[in-house]
Amino acid sequence: MAAASCLLTEDQLMCSICLDVFTDPVTTPCGHNFCKNCLTQHWNTDRLCQCPICKKTFYSKPELQVNTLISDMAHEFRQKARDNAGPEKQAAKPGGPPCDSCSGTKKKALVFCLVWMYVYAHLVHKQHGAPLNGGKMAKLVMTEDKIQQMIQKIQLKIEQIRHSVKLSEKDAGREIEDGVQVFTALKESVETVQDKLIKTITEKQRASKEQAEGFIKELEQEVSELRKRRTEMELLSATKLEETLTAEMKREMSKLLAKAELKRVQRYAVDVTLDPDTAHPSLVMSGDLKQVSHGNVRKQVADNPGRFDYCVISLGKQGFSSGRFYFEVQVKGKTEWDLGVARESITRKGDVILQPQSGYWTIWLRKENEYKALTNSAVPLHLKTKPEKVGVFVDYEEGLVSFYDVDTAALMYSFTGCSFTEKLYPYLSPSLNHDGKNSAPLIITPVNHTE
Repeated sequence: MAAASCLLTEDQLMCSICLDVFTDPVTTPCGHNFCKNCLTQHWNTDRLCQCPICKKTFYSKPELQVNTLISDMAHEFRQKARDNAGPEKQAAKPGGPPCDSCSGTKKKALVFCLVWMYVYAHLVHKQHGAPLNGGKMAKLVMTEDKIQQMIQKIQLKIEQIRHSVKLSEKDAGREIEDGVQVFTALKESVETVQDKLIKTITEKQRASKEQAEGFIKELEQEVSELRKRRTEMELLSATKLEETLTAEMKREMSKLLAKAELKRVQRYAVDVTLDPDTAHPSLVMSGDLKQVSHGNVRKQVADNPGRFDYCVISLGKQGFSSGRFYFEVQVKGKTEWDLGVARESITRKGDVILQPQSGYWTIWLRKENEYKALTNSAVPLHLKTKPEKVGVFVDYEEGLVSFYDVDTAALMYSFTGCSFTEKLYPYLSPSLNHDGKNSAPLIITPVNHTE
């Protein structure tokens, strides 16, 4: 009975590699136990770090620690085995010496031991390639019943191993599938980013190319025009040039010169705002002091010496006593207006006479289409188009005051030979609103010139 108990305990505490009771037992992450030295040598001779029983692969070699509980049990088992060994196990029985593990003689037990050795070697050791230890085979002698029980246990273990292999294969399949999905998603993401990058770069390159081609085409056209003009000039003699030029060419040349002249004077643009202290009490100004219109209602304001009290006039806040200056006023939608410059010492009370002798250099519109330059004798202006924006230019030292139709660049009128001795101020009069027919304001606009 003691021998049977020992066999059962030894089976539980047996290393499946060396077939002996555990020495420094360690436990793998999959839950199987082996001698530390046996498992270490097995992994050293195998390229893959696998469990010898269930074949689970560890991609990172586990750190092996001695299982103290199983180590203590194995130590206790060895101690009890030595204590229980009696003289009866040494006595010989008929038919041969007694077996170490069963009630038969060694001759009979040897048969069982050989059977067990082949069964165990074939079903267990062959699974993980561990070498058979012939010296330890004598410990496996047992009865036929024990052999049958062990065979059943081994077969069960085989089924468990096969099941573990199937689970491992399923896990590996899932890992491969997940990996493929991740790689596919990553690949699609990279391809999407790559496509967007290529598309963006291609679009930018195409836009740059189109822009460059446009510039090249314009330059080539300009070169072609210049060559054409040079050829035409070479064909024309100086004496016949005037005869050859057509009226259209003269008009175009006149327009080009006018635009060039307007661009030149626009370089002297200044920021002009209205001076509310000079405005007639019935004038209405915007908050930024850039617009003025006739409000038809006389407001209660301080009657200072600089305010016009009879004519609906306002001066600019900025005065100029040297150099050149230019500003533009929108007159669109109006039927009457006055524009120009005035010297600082003009009379501001009572009626005003708009002429240079009185200190005013102005032009006006009356009755929607009657334009005049207000010289000492008033000069009618015959304009081809109705101006919507008027530019006013002053060259103080030159004694020049000029008026331009900004949209057509046409010169409307110039006061020349003027003699300025004091500050000049922008002059604006929206005129009466005539029951709403002339209610649109005069607007000082920013100068949009091209260098």
